[in-house]
Amino acid sequence: MSAIENNLLQVKSRIQLACEGANRDKNNVSLIAVSKTHSKELVREAYVAGQLQFAENYVQEGVDKIEALQDIRKNLIWHFIGPIQSNKTRFIAESFDWVQSVDRLKIAQRLSEQRPRDLPDLNICLQVNISGESTKSGVSPREALLVCLDIVELPNLSLRGLMAIPEPGASLQSMKDFHHLFLEIQKHLKRHQFKNKFDTLSLGMSDDLEPAIRSGSTMVRIGTAIFGARNTEEPPETLEEE
Repeated sequence: MSAIENNLLQVKSRIQLACEGANRDKNNVSLIAVSKTHSKELVREAYVAGQLQFAENYVQEGVDKIEALQDIRKNLIWHFIGPIQSNKTRFIAESFDWVQSVDRLKIAQRLSEQRPRDLPDLNICLQVNISGESTKSGVSPREALLVCLDIVELPNLSLRGLMAIPEPGASLQSMKDFHHLFLEIQKHLKRHQFKNKFDTLSLGMSDDLEPAIRSGSTMVRIGTAIFGARNTEEPPETLEEE
């Protein structure tokens, strides 16, 4: 058994135990393998071990990896989870299946305009800054509903839910508050009969997946626990529109 296969089994075991403790079905929590700074060979190794969903933080690195793994592209689901600059939205819209880090309406509008018409609607999550940290991207909880109401009107996008990156050591209560925000927006959208699947709460990483699952997360983003420590040197970014 390879190291990555063993790591995946351990993470899946953690998810199962957390779901059992929260009286939840483990099949309602998706595992996203965060492959940023790790090689395409390791992504392929994880794929061989049964992992199908991967996430990238950097546009150039992500696009390069997707293109390098074209032979298995139809079997994979690629998420973009990093900060988004306006001059890079086209490359994200053309290459990824999900964008979890939409942090303002302008970015959603550009993704909507630039999503190729021959591809399925782009799944997106609105990133919410639940801790109010100035160093974190995302709309405030107070703004979240209004931004969602604008996003669901855009073509070529499917607003699937909310994403957050809690501050280190975030309390269980703050995660529960985020879950409450998600449920409130979900109920509001259902009342207005918008035709969308607002079903995703992306919360939890290697260090906090258990409390995230207890708080209702449906998607956990795990990098270190699967691939090991990442390269702390950021890869160069060259893709951008004029």
